[in-house]
Amino acid sequence: MGVTTTYLEMFARPGCDAPAPMTGIAIVEAHKPTVAYYRFLYDAVGSDWQWTSRKKLSDAELGRIIQDPQVELHVLFVDGVPAGFAELDGRVPGEIELKQFGLMPEFIGRGLGKFFLHWVIERAFSYNPERFWLHTCTLDHPAALPNYLKAGFVAYKTETA
Repeated sequence: MGVTTTYLEMFARPGCDAPAPMTGIAIVEAHKPTVAYYRFLYDAVGSDWQWTSRKKLSDAELGRIIQDPQVELHVLFVDGVPAGFAELDGRVPGEIELKQFGLMPEFIGRGLGKFFLHWVIERAFSYNPERFWLHTCTLDHPAALPNYLKAGFVAYKTETA
């Protein structure tokens, strides 16, 4: 059975209300993160979902991406502990791609994903992009695609490989 990738986009900030802030939550931008820190977050979030794209990059290649001023890494903390991260890539003029997004397994199922996704959408649209987009696949958490759709993203393409 193949892996189906769904591409989603939005062109304006959705009109839905964001979830209320939760106690003990902080979202911190990691300015010029080290490759080791990024790989820690990437592995902690993506290992259960077979994330491999960033693992294929050398440290130098990955460093050039994550330390680019047009790329932002936001880390979700719960009671001082890293719980997930989001990577916003604004290197294409007029667009922001949600390149990576997810929670560590211990934090799934607590409402944090919805809260964090709405925060990320607000952050992306604070730059007034023409388009905010992402892709997800059938290897990701089963709630990923439904959550993106509920948040206001619209699917525009699917591919099965």
